[in-house]
Amino acid sequence: MKNKMNSTFQVARLNARTFPMSSEERHILSTIDAKVVEIEGDTDQEIVSACKNTDAIMIVSAYLNGTVLKQLKNLKIISRLGTGVDKIDVEEATKQGVVVTNLPDFATDEVADHTMALLLSVARQLNYYENVIRTGQRPQLIKELHRLSVQNLGIIGFGRIGRAVAKRAKSFGMRVLVFDPMVTPEDAAKEGVEKVVLETILQESDYLCLLCPLTPATREMIQMKELKMMKQTSVLVNTGRGELINEKDLAEALKTRIIRYAAIDVFAGINVFAENGYAVDHPFFSLENALLTPHIAAGSMESLFNSRIDGAMAVVDVLSGKSPIHCINPTVLKGA
Repeated sequence: MKNKMNSTFQVARLNARTFPMSSEERHILSTIDAKVVEIEGDTDQEIVSACKNTDAIMIVSAYLNGTVLKQLKNLKIISRLGTGVDKIDVEEATKQGVVVTNLPDFATDEVADHTMALLLSVARQLNYYENVIRTGQRPQLIKELHRLSVQNLGIIGFGRIGRAVAKRAKSFGMRVLVFDPMVTPEDAAKEGVEKVVLETILQESDYLCLLCPLTPATREMIQMKELKMMKQTSVLVNTGRGELINEKDLAEALKTRIIRYAAIDVFAGINVFAENGYAVDHPFFSLENALLTPHIAAGSMESLFNSRIDGAMAVVDVLSGKSPIHCINPTVLKGA
């Protein structure tokens, strides 16, 4: 990690229009007399121009590409105000001696709750029955309505959120299967779940939740081949990353009833945070068997508050010569 002394640190806060800075962030950064530059960071050029002399970057949803990082010679820390770091070139940051931090536990409860909310909404057919009552129809019992205690839940990615979802699902009596190369069968057994291979989780899950990080290995891990391995009655729930799925394949699978339903909070082809809104011509919008929410799974007043405070504290820690609580590339710290 670079260790250059500086009487006045410069901090760039990206996504300052779509996710404005909080008073708590400003207060924490003021403890090191930081000069803060607020930008959105829509383009590489905007970031380079504003951040040439920056010691720290705080980022919510913008991209930080390697070509940009190579030009930021004073940069010491990138603080991600969230969990995923797939939009940051961590490899290049590490080469440049830049610490990358994130907040892996800032919204565990929120995402787990939202994942279960999507699952329950589909399980109890809430969209259908709300339409029934609002249009004055006599309710009919539909064949997809099953008690959860006879259903299998598959979880791909058994980290903090995966474990929190499993805990909630088990309280409904569901059998929980997990696929995660980092989890041992013994660890799974301690959590009261079953570790299985990918093929098994696809074939046996009635509800399949994607909760793994986006990496080169997991990008588009669910394509038509995998969808065809699933039960025709199954439901896919994605609160992880949109790019985990080939969205064209999923739309076709839903349209042709290869699988029954999907509940989705994250998207590869829809920028729900676009300042001026977004087009609704994505294939998902025309499907009756898709439940969509706008990347809000991590949202709550508490998670918003915590992310701002903890993200700012990571900057203060690193610029003050301390180790941050969560570091993506700890080898940089060892080399300090």
